[in-house]
Amino acid sequence: MTKQTRLIIEGIEGFMIREVTPFGTSAKVSCPKEYLGRKVYLIFTNDRSQ
Repeated sequence: MTKQTRLIIEGIEGFMIREVTPFGTSAKVSCPKEYLGRKVYLIFTNDRSQ
């Protein structure tokens, strides 16, 4: 993981806010299947209130 306080990405189509959920001994983030095979960026925040 690369720790940063600012991120600039050009050419995005939008973004989603999702919660990380348990998956066996790991974790997962759900997203619509229309994004299968695409490159995505997962951004971690320190806000656990959501």
